[in-house]
Amino acid sequence: MDAHMKAAISEARRGLAEGGIPIGAVLAHGDTIIGRGHNRRVQRGSVVLHAEMDALENAGRQPAAVYRESVLYTTLSPCAMCSGAILLYGIPRIVVAENRTFMGEEELLRSRGVTVEVLQDPACIQLMTEFVCAHPDLWNEDIGV
Repeated sequence: MDAHMKAAISEARRGLAEGGIPIGAVLAHGDTIIGRGHNRRVQRGSVVLHAEMDALENAGRQPAAVYRESVLYTTLSPCAMCSGAILLYGIPRIVVAENRTFMGEEELLRSRGVTVEVLQDPACIQLMTEFVCAHPDLWNEDIGV
């Protein structure tokens, strides 16, 4: 596993330690992480701060060319909102740690030309499975169920 995905997993664990949902993401431009984040809906009382949105926010304003040359690493398959941001900013590739506990809009992303690589990382699957079992109401709120 590369350093960028390790950083995303570290963000997920940070979110869990803060009492939030254990999903992390980083935006990398070349070898440099330009934005990192984790799901902060609980911590900030936010309706939109999924991990991918937090990483994009923390990257700050970037020229369009930077997004078009970047890779988003996320510990969980991106939902419709986060996939919309990926498409809006033209991010060409995402690396997903796992999609067994939640299947996001991967087919939409692929249909729009985004390369989606899924790793099925056992540690991430276990982390999310345990969280969903322990906090089903919070998880269902996060995914809009």
